[in-house]
Amino acid sequence: MFYRKEYIDVLTRFGKDGTILPICVYWPDGTEYTIERILDIRRASSLKTGDSGIRYTCMIKGQQTYIYLEENRWFAERKVKA
Repeated sequence: MFYRKEYIDVLTRFGKDGTILPICVYWPDGTEYTIERILDIRRASSLKTGDSGIRYTCMIKGQQTYIYLEENRWFAERKVKA
């Protein structure tokens, strides 16, 4: 199994101090996932796809996951069967 970059829609809140905080993630099939908590925000590369951006470590449905802001687009790591 390997991973690929999957562009996603993300509902965000922009703070008056310039912070960008994701609230909900929308998968391409229309499934909506509410972000319960943001654990960390930092510039980082995806170890699974090799792409980089601002990595948001989030809790979604009780599980830790990463979403990335790459310039002006969001992506996630999607599992793909070989």
